[in-house]
Amino acid sequence: MNTILYVEDEPDIRAIAELALQTIGGFSLTSCASGKEALAVAKTQVPDLIVLDVMMPEMDGPETLRRLREIPMMADVPAIFMTAKVQPNEIAEYHALGALDVIPKPFDPLSLAQRINDIWHRA
Repeated sequence: MNTILYVEDEPDIRAIAELALQTIGGFSLTSCASGKEALAVAKTQVPDLIVLDVMMPEMDGPETLRRLREIPMMADVPAIFMTAKVQPNEIAEYHALGALDVIPKPFDPLSLAQRINDIWHRA
């Protein structure tokens, strides 16, 4: 089973994505409401993929990914950002951080799992 560490501060979006990824996609999911929570979880479990929101309070998605990369077991785990911030320069920044790709928000819950699978297997 493919496991995803999913980081999203907005409860409604998190709930929809959880449903889409677990029920439709069949993924095993660990959801976190903040970058800080993701860092704590990452010390005890290594996912197959990280999916991160970009705009979060306290620690944003790019900073969370940088901090996750400092944990040796997490250094090579592929990552995807989900965000409404999809200007070409912003997407270039996410790729420079090592993200596989960016999924624009709002996303289609029915196709989210397939979209993640496509990005993951293309990499």
